[in-house]
Amino acid sequence: MLAAVSLRLAIFASGEGSTAQAVIDACAAGRIEGEVVLVLSNNEQAPVLARAAAAAIPTRHLSRRTDPDAAALDAGQLEAVRAAGATHVLLAGYMRRLGPAILAAYEGRILNTHPALLPAYGGQGMYGDRVHAAVLADGRALTGATVHLVTAEYDAGPVVRAVELPVLPGDDVAALGERVRAAERELVVDVLAELARGERGGRLRAVAASPSRPPGTPPAGSSPPASAPRG
Repeated sequence: MLAAVSLRLAIFASGEGSTAQAVIDACAAGRIEGEVVLVLSNNEQAPVLARAAAAAIPTRHLSRRTDPDAAALDAGQLEAVRAAGATHVLLAGYMRRLGPAILAAYEGRILNTHPALLPAYGGQGMYGDRVHAAVLADGRALTGATVHLVTAEYDAGPVVRAVELPVLPGDDVAALGERVRAAERELVVDVLAELARGERGGRLRAVAASPSRPPGTPPAGSSPPASAPRG
């Protein structure tokens, strides 16, 4: 059994922060053996910052407004994460690509969550309801959520784990999105809980296992998911 790590998490988010809230709550409840030490946003009005403040978690706003130079922004993000003592970084609805400094310093310790079965429906411009609308437009029978390692390209890093969900008859973007977001939050919490218990050795590694499915959902073989990435 690998030794547990002391998980100190920096969360980057751009919007509402429902995934960040799920992680904050899981840490408070002891489901994740660790703590959120920083919430950083590129949007100074993002509700996720208020969520963090309500939980007495330090927040930072860093963006092109605070640092117009890309290298300075990259350095500022790295300094903020290091100053908070973060061991890992979670991108939870964060809409900007990370720079080379923070990617190098935290290689293997940055993960992102995406509301589809990557590599399908990934890439620049594919996020949130855009993803669900594309899944429905293509008539897919399966969708899901993916946690993956972060690299220099959008949604291109190795998959850590994914969960499949069926697209139900009568689904619209709102209904499908709600179910995917719920599964996505649970997936993120499970991966972080494993990491904190030492099951991943302190680093986030790609796995070759098939995506998991919520109880009662059909097997993947009943209708193959999309495989072509979208950008």
